[in-house]
Amino acid sequence: MHIHLIGVCGTAMATLAALLKSRGHDVRGSDQHVYPPMSDFLVAEGITTMSGYLPEHITSDIDLVVVGNAISRGNPELEVVLERKIRHCSLPEAIRDHFLWDARSIVLAGTHGKTTTTSLTAWLLTHGGLDPSMLVGGIALNFGEHGSSYRVGKGRDFVIEGDEYDSAFFDKTAKFLKYLPDVAVINNIEFDHADIYVDLDDVLLAFRRLVRLVPRNGLLLLGADSPHAHALAPTAVSPVETFGLMDGATWRADEIEHRDGLTHFTVRRKGDSVGRFESPLLGVHNVRNALAAIAVGTHVGLAPDVLAAGLRRFSGIKRRLETVGSARGVIVLDDFAHHPTAVLETLSALKYGYPGRRVWAVFEPRSASSCRRVFQDDFARAFGAADEVVIAAVFRSNLPESERLSAEQLVDDLHAGGHRARHIPEIDDIVATIAAEARGGDVVVLMSNGGFGGIHQKLLKALAA
Repeated sequence: MHIHLIGVCGTAMATLAALLKSRGHDVRGSDQHVYPPMSDFLVAEGITTMSGYLPEHITSDIDLVVVGNAISRGNPELEVVLERKIRHCSLPEAIRDHFLWDARSIVLAGTHGKTTTTSLTAWLLTHGGLDPSMLVGGIALNFGEHGSSYRVGKGRDFVIEGDEYDSAFFDKTAKFLKYLPDVAVINNIEFDHADIYVDLDDVLLAFRRLVRLVPRNGLLLLGADSPHAHALAPTAVSPVETFGLMDGATWRADEIEHRDGLTHFTVRRKGDSVGRFESPLLGVHNVRNALAAIAVGTHVGLAPDVLAAGLRRFSGIKRRLETVGSARGVIVLDDFAHHPTAVLETLSALKYGYPGRRVWAVFEPRSASSCRRVFQDDFARAFGAADEVVIAAVFRSNLPESERLSAEQLVDDLHAGGHRARHIPEIDDIVATIAAEARGGDVVVLMSNGGFGGIHQKLLKALAA
């Protein structure tokens, strides 16, 4: 089959291209611009990539066109596809139709933690010898020489991150509704993606629809510590289990402690001890993520000792509290956090994992939600967990001022709460400030869901000078 992807250089679309190529399809794609490192990834995968959206890219030998969700009417290639009535679909539809109908589909969803939980679940199943396939919205470091966002296995299981973002210009419903869940995990639910969801009720509707898709012989796992996730239980037709730190959860973690660089905790199922586990991941939120992965692993038949050994060997995910380097005794970390709850969980994990050290939180409001005023007050509470806060320029400056996050107000609110905070719009000025003021033992976490202007290496270079 000849498959063409419009918008192939997005991470998810490039990964789909690689997955389709692994199934023997002739895959090519186009994008507005084709730059490294995504172009290097596509070349390594043997995928022909064309720069620019041109009508002549849509040739007569194409059997299927996959339309990315960043593409809209007016795109020159899309217009030709519609005029010629060439078969086309969204990314999640392509995943479903080419990979999931014959698989045991394990869908990991939730506002926070889904990339980590998906990567960990896939790794535990791989470590346990089940040889699963995997698709995740990040780089899981246990797969491949330098990590990977996908894996093609020969086993029955397909472990996939269940994104609640929309599917395509012609389908504004959540991606995860296409993934045929045999096992669904909903870690937590909060309002997010303010660019496509009106309010929390709108988000909850998408998750309720996911719950109703799990069959009677499947399993729904709900985060017990998230009121909105836990409240979905009565809507399920499938069996339901819960996980978390609260009394009454089916899967519960207690006796949590951090030592020797590891998080130690006891897992109990329905009150009975399953075993003592050790995780290389920091933070209570990652204990919840591990609980979900352990519950899935148990459901598919893996023994506790196998799961415990796999968890100890988990290498994590790029950009999730990833250590970029250190210089002059200052540790520099990269983190994807861009929602207030994720920010708070990340900072709390650092205070727990690096006791007594000064923590710098350097934040670029970049995502569609973090740039909006809807989270103004929540960010002020979240960043209160840091010792030093630096807020960069709001990335989406084209938003109306009434809708746009105010970095100046955020700093004022932090000052009012007795916290140290500054708004420094320019990357080079942020680097110079930290290089001048940071001292040995400090931990600097750079938070953005984008490249943040290359600040990571600039900061390390400045600290080392």
